[in-house]
Amino acid sequence: MGLRDRSGGGGDLAPPGLKTPRAAGVAGLLFAALFTASILITRSVAYPTTTGFYADVARLVGDNVSIVSAYLVPFAGIAFLWFIGVVRDRIGVYEDRFFSTVFLGSGVVFVALLFSAAAVLAALQLLTRPTDATTELARLIGRAMFYMYGARSAGVFTIVTSTIALHTAATPKWVAFVGFAVGLVLLLTVQSFDMVILLFPAWVALLSVLMLVKAPPREAARD
Repeated sequence: MGLRDRSGGGGDLAPPGLKTPRAAGVAGLLFAALFTASILITRSVAYPTTTGFYADVARLVGDNVSIVSAYLVPFAGIAFLWFIGVVRDRIGVYEDRFFSTVFLGSGVVFVALLFSAAAVLAALQLLTRPTDATTELARLIGRAMFYMYGARSAGVFTIVTSTIALHTAATPKWVAFVGFAVGLVLLLTVQSFDMVILLFPAWVALLSVLMLVKAPPREAARD
């Protein structure tokens, strides 16, 4: 099923003042950086018995883990919403209602679950006398929210975005195929190896870089 021109005309009818600046593509890079930092810090705190790199992160963060829920996660979510807007602007008049609905819905669900999991972590940090049972329950709830459901929403988002990119030629084909692979991995294996989730921000960063350096297909057609 191809992506059809829904505009009824031949061009982009958005007023010049409402155009998304190409520099907004950095939102994806910002999301990738903040999201990756959030995952590394959260894992180092949620699993205090880990050694090596995560133990070093835990010592570096110390008692300031609240910075994850207060700053890193919220701004990562905001940056991701900006990234969604940039991708939709990239698609422009080629947007298809079916794909755009799943694309937008999965992205919003991902952010909502990301915020919810961070809220569980924040609540755990605010407890004055947490018991071992309470701490373990909070960790399990946060993990289920994010890895069981949030990561799968990210997988759907990646697959749908890759489908749109493939049909609109918004990116090279190999980027779309990489996205399909990342999406399938997120859908099928994230619970087996939770750090696989870091493939998602890596792919978002790759897509953002390409959007920054490559003109949208509708602009290239005009040149």
